[in-house]
Amino acid sequence: MKHPGKMVPEVIKSLFKKPATTSYPKEKAMIPKNFRGKIKFDSQACIGCKICMRDCPAKAVQISPTDKEKVFKAKFYLDRCIYCAQCVDSCPRKALKSSSEFELAHYDREKLEEDQE
Repeated sequence: MKHPGKMVPEVIKSLFKKPATTSYPKEKAMIPKNFRGKIKFDSQACIGCKICMRDCPAKAVQISPTDKEKVFKAKFYLDRCIYCAQCVDSCPRKALKSSSEFELAHYDREKLEEDQE
């Protein structure tokens, strides 16, 4: 560094500037309106057609019947899901919806398999 004093004005100027980044996770992140987060399942609306399973490019959705007649449960493999929401678009009864939930990280991979009824 030939002239270290050259950067002093720039350093002083940056002390009074507003930061370009957010202080996440101290402050909650702003979620866009059509954000594609964790998928929510409505078992009352599901007819068990399994179109969501067929259309999912990551094979992250599994629909299976329950003990009750015409009631289904869903299993989501969050470690496979790419959050494209193709399953939401494919569902003819709107049983799947994207939520704004995005903080899904876990150390244990088994916790990324989630059953929803």
